[in-house]
Amino acid sequence: MARKKSKESWKVYKNVFDEFTLRTLFRLESQGFFSGLTSAYRLGKEANIFIADNEEKDVIVKIYRLENCNFNKMHSYLSQDERYHDLKGQKRKIVFSWVQREYRNLLIAREAIRVPTPLAIRDNVLVLEMIGKDGPAPELKDARPKNPEQFLDKILLMVKRLKDHGLVHGDLSAFNILNHEEEPVFIDFSQATTTKSSGWEDLLRRDVENVLNHFKKLGIERDSAAILEGLHDND
Repeated sequence: MARKKSKESWKVYKNVFDEFTLRTLFRLESQGFFSGLTSAYRLGKEANIFIADNEEKDVIVKIYRLENCNFNKMHSYLSQDERYHDLKGQKRKIVFSWVQREYRNLLIAREAIRVPTPLAIRDNVLVLEMIGKDGPAPELKDARPKNPEQFLDKILLMVKRLKDHGLVHGDLSAFNILNHEEEPVFIDFSQATTTKSSGWEDLLRRDVENVLNHFKKLGIERDSAAILEGLHDND
């Protein structure tokens, strides 16, 4: 149910967000997706991630910058995705498509593996389920699994399930895998692409190598070639 909010409540963010983003946040708040940003979770060059109040449970609000994004990088990924074409030179449209792409990828991924549920999207803002009970679950880089080998097996199974469902994460690492109560959860799907798009096999290989490199530091070594071959079983 939509709730009436005052734009006065967003004045505190006047020097943080541009006016367009402030209006977008206000509209999402008015629609009842959250009742205000409570704290910054991660501030990046291209996107800022906030924790926001919600009546039932806090949510994640991911806000892509409209001026500081790497438009060329975004366009290079989008141009290889069979779902997106004719975006060159349209910077704002590139950002909006990038956010829409992450939203669509999450909807596909959640049918196969555990990911944050996307709750809403508007222009350069994405609202997501927050994974974790008392705050966001930690990233794998900050939370060593109690049984690393078992955790790695779960990750690789998720990679296969995702690939068999027609999607490759494309940027998988210890930074965007959460350790939620000893269960992996994949996040950050903006670079994910379908297996119908060009270059997906290279992205899959990079995902596997990044994951294996992290677990090698934890004393676990696996053969990437053998794993990749197994991922292509049933093709």
